[in-house]
Amino acid sequence: MSEFQNTTREIELLIPELDQSDPDISVVVPALNESVNIREFVSWAIEGINAVGVSGEVLIVDSSVDDTATLARDAGARVLRVPRRGLGRAYIDALPYIRGKLVIMGDADCTYDFRILSPFFQKHEEGYDFIMGSRFRGTIERGSMPIHHRYLGTPLTTWILNRIFSTRFSDIHCGMRAISTTGLRRLNLQCQSWEYASEMVIKASRLSMAIAEVPVSFYRDRNGRVSHHRRSGWFSPFSAAWQNLRAMFVFGADLIVKWPSRLLTLWGTMLCFSLSFGPISFAAVTFSVFWQLFGALTLLVGVNLSMLGRALQPLVDPLFETPSESEGRKSYNQLMILAFATGCMGVLAMSPLVWLYLSKGLRLSNVPDWPQHLAISGFICICLAFMTFAHAVSKEVAISIVSRLKASVAS
Repeated sequence: MSEFQNTTREIELLIPELDQSDPDISVVVPALNESVNIREFVSWAIEGINAVGVSGEVLIVDSSVDDTATLARDAGARVLRVPRRGLGRAYIDALPYIRGKLVIMGDADCTYDFRILSPFFQKHEEGYDFIMGSRFRGTIERGSMPIHHRYLGTPLTTWILNRIFSTRFSDIHCGMRAISTTGLRRLNLQCQSWEYASEMVIKASRLSMAIAEVPVSFYRDRNGRVSHHRRSGWFSPFSAAWQNLRAMFVFGADLIVKWPSRLLTLWGTMLCFSLSFGPISFAAVTFSVFWQLFGALTLLVGVNLSMLGRALQPLVDPLFETPSESEGRKSYNQLMILAFATGCMGVLAMSPLVWLYLSKGLRLSNVPDWPQHLAISGFICICLAFMTFAHAVSKEVAISIVSRLKASVAS
């Protein structure tokens, strides 16, 4: 095999002199101007593979302008030279070139100890698809993580992700992780930069993959190397955190609104419709028309969030199954019937106030409380009817888009 192989016009694959023909493990790591530590990293990875006792390859995804690629190739790694930068982009570009059954990811700066790979391989052998490293369950060398990363940023974003997706990760930003090659293809990564890390965790959870965590060691920068965050300026870590939060909001859009919509809908329904026939007093507190209006607004927001989440589910839930044509038609018809019935109830509830308005010469003076309260409930029913109609249509559109995308992928 030639030392240098052109695979496309843009991506180039460099082959080392001693190349594994059928590896079981692929250590796949992006590199950007890592000439200071790349040779040591490759030697660590090869040592880790040998310690596991299986065949393996080291694949460096390089977008450097220095001699990182040559140094890595000479140290025994395959090097995939790619024109576009970005951590997520690197794994997207590397996927067609990965030959092992298990992919172990990380950083090429020797901050993660790739001499110890057996915990990942053992978990994979036990049947786990996705194995996350955890610095908090392992060891963190003094000075390796800034204080705001260790005690604020990482714990906070991990807590947020766990709350949204009902997971139990301890360190979602740990760069050292492993996944079966089949599982990596199933993830269909889209994010180009730092947020790929959260995308992986979210999609693995939503796909119900078998997930485990193993402790890892995290070291500070070696040999005078300066991390990419520090090279990019003080704002870089905050930008990365915001990108990861964005990934959570996008890939969990339907789940984020789940509980807020339920609570708002329940509270709004109780407050609005319990006052449909007039004010209610409890001790010294009287719930009047203003409370009903507040409940009505709360109910509309809650229902709108719920419908938004249901409409987004076909687009963001990887396990969403497109309904058959008959099921889709049945669901659409049911929603339309519900919208019509709710609208009719609203019209009936508003009728007494409209009749009084017309009979009094288009005035509402000296009108009892109950027609006014009932009219508010009726108006809310009419609003809900229009929202249900819009939801039925938008849901059909979302399902149609997903169906077309699946058909195009299949073809």
